[in-house]
Amino acid sequence: MTIAASFYDWLKLLHIVAAMTWVGGAVTFSALAAHVLRSAQRETVSSFVASLAVIGPLVLAPAMIAVLGLGIWLVLDSDTWDFGQTWIQLALGLFAAALLIGAVFQGRSATAAQRAAAAGDAAEAARQLSRWAWGTLVILLLTLVATWDMVVKPGL
Repeated sequence: MTIAASFYDWLKLLHIVAAMTWVGGAVTFSALAAHVLRSAQRETVSSFVASLAVIGPLVLAPAMIAVLGLGIWLVLDSDTWDFGQTWIQLALGLFAAALLIGAVFQGRSATAAQRAAAAGDAAEAARQLSRWAWGTLVILLLTLVATWDMVVKPGL
């Protein structure tokens, strides 16, 4: 039994932990958003919306960047993988789609929800939070397809 791990193994471990953080965060946020929206309580919606400005940039964004950076590093560090392989191209495409949805759609929805909550417009805050929740579900679906891609490696 070998206790020491190669550099590649450490990169892979960190890549997987970052992906777990990203997917787990999306699952958790989706469940919490659904709970908050069902509660229809103004204070709960406002509190949850305020947390988006903290958790997203401090947890989800770094995890997403780590997934990409470590994934690229894994390809560069390996003689087996290259950027011309179908599964790697699919993974990069899925990542780009998730990044675009997160940066454009999610960012705008979260900002609009925060502004509405600050202005005391609970209905608009809830509407924007609902839009944000749908975007999160799309990102979750993209990350699950990416997980399938990493496991199956189509095209090999």
